[in-house]
Amino acid sequence: MDKEKKTEIISGFRRHETDTGSTEVQVALLTQRIQQLTAHLASHRKDYHSQRGLLKLVGQRRRLLAYLSREDIGRYNSLIKKLGLRK
Repeated sequence: MDKEKKTEIISGFRRHETDTGSTEVQVALLTQRIQQLTAHLASHRKDYHSQRGLLKLVGQRRRLLAYLSREDIGRYNSLIKKLGLRK
């Protein structure tokens, strides 16, 4: 992920002007990385190291989403709707 794309994602999901690490930003960045790895694995099926990394990222995103749903269900619902997760 290049710097411009990362900055664009952060600016789209931050909660205030200097926010770079809130749960929403972390989940959005993980989602982008998961999409990149999924595309990579579509053409490189036997890349098991990347497959393991993908599973770790999915688990991390799942844990962050579980935390957000426990703490603030409104923010959780708006985030999954904005990212298009859990249809």
